[in-house]
Amino acid sequence: MIIGNLNALPLAGLPATLRAILSRPDATLAALQMRDDGRWQPEGEPWFCTLGPATTQPRSDRHTEYHRQWADIQVILSGEERIYAGMLTPRRPDDSERKPDLFITPISPGSVSMTLKSGDFAIFLPGEPHQALCAVGEPAQVRKAVFKVPASLLEM
Repeated sequence: MIIGNLNALPLAGLPATLRAILSRPDATLAALQMRDDGRWQPEGEPWFCTLGPATTQPRSDRHTEYHRQWADIQVILSGEERIYAGMLTPRRPDDSERKPDLFITPISPGSVSMTLKSGDFAIFLPGEPHQALCAVGEPAQVRKAVFKVPASLLEM
Protein backbone atom coordinates (compact mmCIF):
# COMPACT_ATOMS: atom_id res chain seq x y z
CA MET A 1 0.00 0.00 0.00
CA ILE A 2 1.19 3.46 -0.90
CA ILE A 3 -0.58 6.69 -0.01
CA GLY A 4 -0.05 10.22 -1.22
CA ASN A 5 -1.56 13.29 -2.81
CA LEU A 6 -1.62 14.16 -6.51
CA ASN A 7 -0.26 17.62 -5.68
CA ALA A 8 2.79 16.13 -3.90
CA LEU A 9 3.76 13.11 -6.02
CA PRO A 10 7.51 13.21 -5.19
CA LEU A 11 6.70 12.63 -1.51
CA ALA A 12 4.86 9.36 -2.18
CA GLY A 13 7.94 7.35 -3.22
CA LEU A 14 6.12 5.80 -6.17
CA PRO A 15 7.60 3.13 -8.43
CA ALA A 16 8.48 4.62 -11.82
CA THR A 17 5.52 3.10 -13.68
CA LEU A 18 2.93 4.40 -11.24
CA ARG A 19 4.57 7.80 -11.01
CA ALA A 20 4.54 8.06 -14.82
CA ILE A 21 0.78 7.38 -14.89
CA LEU A 22 -0.05 9.92 -12.18
CA SER A 23 2.37 12.52 -13.61
CA ARG A 24 0.56 12.71 -16.95
CA PRO A 25 -0.99 16.12 -17.69
CA ASP A 26 -4.36 14.39 -18.19
CA ALA A 27 -4.13 12.72 -14.76
CA THR A 28 -3.72 15.82 -12.60
CA LEU A 29 -6.38 16.46 -9.98
CA ALA A 30 -7.84 19.32 -12.02
CA ALA A 31 -7.87 17.24 -15.23
CA LEU A 32 -9.53 14.27 -13.51
CA GLN A 33 -12.12 16.48 -11.82
CA MET A 34 -13.10 17.90 -15.23
CA ARG A 35 -13.30 14.50 -16.95
CA ASP A 36 -16.74 12.98 -17.52
CA ASP A 37 -17.81 9.93 -15.53
CA GLY A 38 -17.10 6.59 -17.14
CA ARG A 39 -14.11 4.63 -18.39
CA TRP A 40 -11.01 6.43 -19.66
CA GLN A 41 -8.19 4.54 -21.36
CA PRO A 42 -5.56 6.55 -23.20
CA GLU A 43 -4.80 5.14 -26.63
CA GLY A 44 -2.12 2.43 -26.57
CA GLU A 45 -2.07 2.13 -22.76
CA PRO A 46 -2.71 -1.20 -21.01
CA TRP A 47 -4.13 0.52 -17.91
CA PHE A 48 -7.48 2.25 -17.60
CA CYS A 49 -9.37 4.47 -15.19
CA THR A 50 -13.01 4.51 -14.13
CA LEU A 51 -14.43 7.79 -12.85
CA GLY A 52 -17.72 8.36 -11.09
CA PRO A 53 -19.75 8.97 -7.98
CA ALA A 54 -20.25 6.52 -5.15
CA THR A 55 -21.84 6.62 -1.72
CA THR A 56 -19.86 5.72 1.38
CA GLN A 57 -21.38 3.25 3.84
CA PRO A 58 -20.75 2.12 7.41
CA ARG A 59 -17.70 -0.14 7.56
CA SER A 60 -19.87 -3.11 8.56
CA ASP A 61 -21.71 -2.84 5.22
CA ARG A 62 -18.58 -2.77 3.04
CA HIS A 63 -16.67 -5.79 1.73
CA THR A 64 -12.90 -6.30 1.74
CA GLU A 65 -11.37 -7.14 -1.60
CA TYR A 66 -8.07 -7.82 -3.31
CA HIS A 67 -6.89 -8.50 -6.82
CA ARG A 68 -4.19 -10.74 -8.24
CA GLN A 69 -3.83 -9.33 -11.76
CA TRP A 70 -4.27 -5.58 -11.14
CA ALA A 71 -3.07 -2.80 -8.88
CA ASP A 72 -5.64 -0.19 -7.84
CA ILE A 73 -4.91 3.51 -7.63
CA GLN A 74 -7.91 5.02 -5.86
CA VAL A 75 -8.05 8.82 -6.10
CA ILE A 76 -10.62 10.96 -4.31
CA LEU A 77 -11.85 13.76 -6.56
CA SER A 78 -14.43 15.20 -4.15
CA GLY A 79 -15.76 14.30 -0.71
CA GLU A 80 -13.99 12.03 1.74
CA GLU A 81 -13.86 8.34 2.53
CA ARG A 82 -12.15 6.04 4.95
CA ILE A 83 -10.27 3.04 3.56
CA TYR A 84 -9.14 0.11 5.67
CA ALA A 85 -6.21 -1.94 4.42
CA GLY A 86 -4.83 -5.28 5.52
CA MET A 87 -1.20 -5.66 6.36
CA LEU A 88 -1.14 -9.36 5.47
CA THR A 89 -2.05 -11.01 2.17
CA PRO A 90 -5.25 -13.01 2.80
CA ARG A 91 -5.66 -15.57 -0.02
CA ARG A 92 -7.80 -17.91 2.00
CA PRO A 93 -9.31 -21.01 0.38
CA ASP A 94 -12.84 -19.74 1.10
CA ASP A 95 -12.31 -16.33 -0.56
CA SER A 96 -14.99 -15.64 -3.13
CA GLU A 97 -14.13 -14.50 -6.67
CA ARG A 98 -17.19 -12.34 -7.43
CA LYS A 99 -15.95 -11.08 -10.81
CA PRO A 100 -12.78 -11.89 -12.69
CA ASP A 101 -9.91 -10.84 -10.39
CA LEU A 102 -12.18 -9.45 -7.65
CA PHE A 103 -11.68 -11.57 -4.54
CA ILE A 104 -13.80 -10.92 -1.44
CA THR A 105 -12.23 -11.83 1.91
CA PRO A 106 -12.56 -11.02 5.61
CA ILE A 107 -10.35 -8.07 6.60
CA SER A 108 -6.98 -9.36 7.65
CA PRO A 109 -5.54 -8.91 11.13
CA GLY A 110 -3.49 -5.79 11.67
CA SER A 111 -5.56 -3.58 9.39
CA VAL A 112 -4.91 0.14 9.25
CA SER A 113 -7.23 2.94 8.21
CA MET A 114 -6.78 6.19 6.36
CA THR A 115 -9.12 9.07 5.58
CA LEU A 116 -8.77 10.35 2.04
CA LYS A 117 -9.95 13.76 0.82
CA SER A 118 -9.81 15.50 -2.55
CA GLY A 119 -6.50 14.82 -4.29
CA ASP A 120 -5.45 12.02 -1.93
CA PHE A 121 -4.78 8.56 -3.32
CA ALA A 122 -4.18 5.05 -2.04
CA ILE A 123 -2.45 2.39 -4.12
CA PHE A 124 -3.09 -1.29 -3.49
CA LEU A 125 -0.74 -3.71 -5.18
CA PRO A 126 -1.89 -7.18 -6.22
CA GLY A 127 -2.76 -9.25 -3.15
CA GLU A 128 -3.22 -6.28 -0.80
CA PRO A 129 -6.67 -6.37 0.82
CA HIS A 130 -8.61 -3.12 1.03
CA GLN A 131 -12.04 -2.03 2.20
CA ALA A 132 -12.94 1.20 0.39
CA LEU A 133 -15.91 3.56 0.53
CA CYS A 134 -16.30 3.42 4.29
CA ALA A 135 -18.11 6.45 5.70
CA VAL A 136 -16.37 9.10 7.74
CA GLY A 137 -19.26 9.81 10.10
CA GLU A 138 -22.51 9.67 8.12
CA PRO A 139 -22.70 8.08 4.63
CA ALA A 140 -22.00 10.66 1.93
CA GLN A 141 -21.39 10.91 -1.78
CA VAL A 142 -17.84 10.98 -3.12
CA ARG A 143 -16.45 11.13 -6.62
CA LYS A 144 -13.49 8.89 -7.36
CA ALA A 145 -11.10 7.88 -10.08
CA VAL A 146 -9.94 4.26 -9.85
CA PHE A 147 -6.98 3.36 -12.04
CA LYS A 148 -6.46 -0.32 -12.84
CA VAL A 149 -2.81 -1.08 -13.65
CA PRO A 150 -1.87 -4.59 -14.86
CA ALA A 151 0.53 -6.43 -12.57
CA SER A 152 2.80 -7.03 -15.57
CA LEU A 153 3.72 -3.32 -15.55
CA LEU A 154 4.85 -3.34 -11.93
CA GLU A 155 8.38 -3.86 -10.70
CA MET A 156 7.53 -6.73 -8.36
